[in-house]
Amino acid sequence: MDAAARMTSKGQVTVPKAVRDALGIKEGDEVVFRVEGTRAVLARTPDFLALAGTIRVPAAKRNVAWDEVIRRAHSDRSEMRR
Repeated sequence: MDAAARMTSKGQVTVPKAVRDALGIKEGDEVVFRVEGTRAVLARTPDFLALAGTIRVPAAKRNVAWDEVIRRAHSDRSEMRR
């Protein structure tokens, strides 16, 4: 789908209704812009809180400090390269 919009003097653009409907964007939702070369891609920001609990985390990995998670990941990656 292509949809055109005009930028205002303040750099604002209204997202056309057809695009809002296609992406499920409502008032108050956040969006993200990704620049790819000479194009910008607009996407609805996922609601990460809605994802909470949807992925099973092994007991050994629960309640571990983030620094430790990163350290273990780097260590595991190093061992895989050997």
